[in-house]
Amino acid sequence: MLLNEMLGIEYPIIQGAMANIANADFAAAVSNAGALGIIATGSMDANQTRAEIQKCKTLTTKPFWVNVMLMNPNAADIVDVIVEEKVAVVTTGAGNAGAYVEKLKNAGIKVFPVVPSVALAKRMERLGVDGVIAEGGESGGHVGEMMTMALLPQVVDALNIPVIGAGGIGDGRGMAAALALGAVGIQIGTSLLVSEECPIHENYKNAVIKAKDTDTTVTGRSVNTPVRVMKNKMTRKYLAMEGQIESREELEKLTLGSLRRAVVEGDVQNGSLMMGQIAGMSKEVKPLKQIFEDYMSSFNTCIENLSNIQGELNGKNTK
Repeated sequence: MLLNEMLGIEYPIIQGAMANIANADFAAAVSNAGALGIIATGSMDANQTRAEIQKCKTLTTKPFWVNVMLMNPNAADIVDVIVEEKVAVVTTGAGNAGAYVEKLKNAGIKVFPVVPSVALAKRMERLGVDGVIAEGGESGGHVGEMMTMALLPQVVDALNIPVIGAGGIGDGRGMAAALALGAVGIQIGTSLLVSEECPIHENYKNAVIKAKDTDTTVTGRSVNTPVRVMKNKMTRKYLAMEGQIESREELEKLTLGSLRRAVVEGDVQNGSLMMGQIAGMSKEVKPLKQIFEDYMSSFNTCIENLSNIQGELNGKNTK
């Protein structure tokens, strides 16, 4: 069963949890457009989380999820709010969700952690999660070492629960590949940055549109917090500092408030413009509904082409 059938939505697509971006308005817009919206609480406290959840309930009658970014110092309080607000499903990211799975499950909440490795995926399954999001290092934001093409089939083979594919999925061809590798659906983020409804500064959107295939880099490997972002003045300085010092505090000072500078102020040189390697595939601003329809159109074309290829191969095999 594909994700859209499981969730009662139009497309087997969920929106990535993007801190400072994926608020109630955006999550509701995604859900209303036929995919699944997610509120990202990475930059929120408990009170802000409650307000966003309650607001989202007024903006859509369709399903939406909430993400807990485990590096957020408010994560425990946010989980309590999620339980109190009776959110249906939670995703987690940037860490091990083990400390919260039991509490969420006891409250009747389904849990879908983002996992960058088979080992963590298996650990989560043993704890009783309902599914996982296997995210490759091509994605924007916090990333692991493995790439989607290698990670996804190994996670699918290792688990007996649904797996959603994420990372480097920029159109319906990527979606077809993820489903062929055993995923029940996909998660996308970078493609949605250039949606009309996305609440980021126009400079940020234009940076995504202008990006080429090699315009992102990963910072923070030396301090075990790897993040994929667009190359700019800030990232060049960060990478130079990584090679010279071991002070986590100095690196944190450099990036303090950098995501907000990108999202709100449109500072493309000193801000942290999180985007995946597929940014070069996003060439224009479109409504969310059009983006999802384009995914499905290119998916159908891809499947038709594969069917033709299969027919050619079978024809050759019968000669």
